[in-house]
This record gives sequence, structure tokens and C-alpha cells, in this order.
Amino acid sequence: MDLALTPRLNLGPMSRLDRGLLFAILALIGVGLVQVYSSSFIFAIESRGAGLYFFKRQLFFAIAGVGVLLAVANLPFRYIEKFGWMIWLAAGIGVLATMIPGLGIRAGGATRWLNLPGGFVFEPSELLKIALSLLLATYFSRGFENLGKYDWPIKAGLVTIPLLLVLRQPDFGTFAICSGVFIAVLFAFGLQWRYVLSALAVAVPAFYFLVMNVSYRRARVLAFLDPWADPEVKGFQAIQSMLSFQSGGMTGVGLGQGQGKLFFLPEAHTDFTMAVLGEEMGFVGFLVVVGLYGYVVFRGLQLATRCEDRFQKVLALGLSLTFAFSVFINIGVVMGLLPTKGLTLPFLSYGGSSLIMCCFMFGLLLNVDRTERKAIPVGRKAQRLLRRKR
Repeated sequence: MDLALTPRLNLGPMSRLDRGLLFAILALIGVGLVQVYSSSFIFAIESRGAGLYFFKRQLFFAIAGVGVLLAVANLPFRYIEKFGWMIWLAAGIGVLATMIPGLGIRAGGATRWLNLPGGFVFEPSELLKIALSLLLATYFSRGFENLGKYDWPIKAGLVTIPLLLVLRQPDFGTFAICSGVFIAVLFAFGLQWRYVLSALAVAVPAFYFLVMNVSYRRARVLAFLDPWADPEVKGFQAIQSMLSFQSGGMTGVGLGQGQGKLFFLPEAHTDFTMAVLGEEMGFVGFLVVVGLYGYVVFRGLQLATRCEDRFQKVLALGLSLTFAFSVFINIGVVMGLLPTKGLTLPFLSYGGSSLIMCCFMFGLLLNVDRTERKAIPVGRKAQRLLRRKR
């Protein structure tokens, strides 16, 4: 059966949305709530005096996120197409605001968060990752690939300025994801090879310089290459994460029974939540969650190939790649396949900014899917229904 023909729900505002993609997102949100409860309970007792502190906040963020998802998914697409680029501007201003004393919050050696009323914090770089796809969609829908000799560097500069601000925070993970999405989208939509190669010729040595010329990043690379050279300091996170996976075996030790989260595994409810899942739910649980992630990415890429409108196609591709890169980097880190990097796992890690922005991202994707299906000619709709009945 053609996955593009998956039946739609008949539940009010959700009736026009892709059932398969929506169920997968809700499943990931549900798994994330379980993970936050399991991985943060002991830590919350010790640090906050209430075992459900992080779970209650994540539940609030989940409810708000689902509201955002449904609102964005049912927004008239013409507003997204017309004003989407403004989100990039707002996100860039937000990143700049983190550098203002009194507004920015410094934690873990970086200033990435804004202090909001009510005791909440917001990470503008999470919005910036999504806004990049909206900006690129706007550019390409207006003939970005046909810019003149001196026009395209100017447009590229408008993209890179906010990214340099992100690097200044510093947030190298977001910078790497956005750079990868930027180059991949440019390549996919016809940028000439000489420009792609020129960008790579600049990017590769620049990335090497940014990593090896900064002491803590260089230390992370060296710890990745040989974590056992300094198992108690530089290689501690990677070793504890791998031990958690090893302890889980095939079926896991049971929900809530993991030992790695008992202050052996740093950032157990945020960056390394997948290691807790691997220990408690085992290889089987790990495969289920990775399968959900793979299905979501597949649906997004399938939507990008199906769209005929240039704006929708670029937006679907950019958002799908942003999500895929985020998942790949986090899982690669916790499995010891990549150097340690403070990057949350979408939907599963604790954090309001990450969860709500993920819901915003998939609200956009669901909106693209809904809009694309409305634009299909009647004849093509009939052909799809016939194929489905067969």
C-alpha cells in the first residue's frame, strides 16, 4: 500500500492530518515523558526535593507542544509562505539577546538561554534550526539558485551572521546542524558544483580549526578516540554511556531499574537519555525508538519528493534533514560513535524549548502535507484511491 495514501483521522482539527506521522510523533512524546520520569526521578529528589519536578514540567511542555503542533498544522499555508522568513529574523534577534547581561543565562560554559517570566527559559537556537528551512524555502521559491555572481554571497552572508552568533555562544552542535542542512539543500536544488566545492573547501578547514583550536573541543575529540586514556575525567561520559548499553542487553533491566542514572551517567535526563533507555529497555526498546525516528524522517523525505511546489519541497527537505541530523548526532554521541556534544535528543530529552520547537517543526511538516494533498488534481486523487483499493 502506498504510504502516501495512509488514511486520515476524523477528529476535528486533526481530521486532515497525516495519521501515520501524527501517531509516530505522539508516540515519541509519550516515550519521552516516560524517559524523563525514569531518568530524572532520583536526580530531582536530590536537587529539587521533589521526584516529579522534571516530569511535571515536561508534561506541561508536552501539552503545550501538542497545542502548538495542531495550531501550526492547521494554519493557512499562505501565512507560512509569506511571513516564514521573519521567524529567522526573530530567532537571530533572540540569539543576539542571549549575549545581553540580565537576559542571557549562562550554564555549562555557554550562554544559550533567555530568562523568561514565570521561571521559564527559552533557547533561541532551537528556533533558529527550524527557521533556517523557512528562510531557504523563501529564497528558493524566488529563484535563489539563479542569483547573479555577486548576489548569492550576499544572501549566504545573511544566513551565516546568525550562525556565527550561535557559534559565539558557543553552540557548536547547532552550528554544525545548520551548516549541514544549508549545504545539503543548496546541493539538492541545483547549486552549481563549483559553488558547492568552494563551500566545502572553506568549511572543512574551518571546522577543523574550530574544533582543534579550542581546548575543550579538542579534548572531546581526543577522549572520543581513546576514552580509556582518561576514564575518570575526559572519557567518563562516553564510558558510562557504553556501560549502560552493555548492562541493558537484549531486553533491558526494566523500567526504572537502571543504575547508570544514579549519578554515574552525567546529564541522564537530557543529553544521555538514550543511554538510560538502552539500559532499561534493552536493544529491543532501542530498536523500537530508532524505528520511530526512522519512520518520521522517511515520511518527511517522502513528502519532500512528493511536493511539486518549490517552497513546500525545500521546507519539507530542510526540516526533515534538521531532525535527522539532530537524532543522528545525539545517538552517535551516546553510543560512542561521535565526540561528546551537548545536544538534546528530539522528543526524548528533558527541555521545554526542544520539545515545543520539535512540535512546531512537525506542525509545519503536517501543514505542508495537508496543503500538498489539497493541491492534487482530482484525477490524480482518483488514481491514488484506485491504487489503494487494489
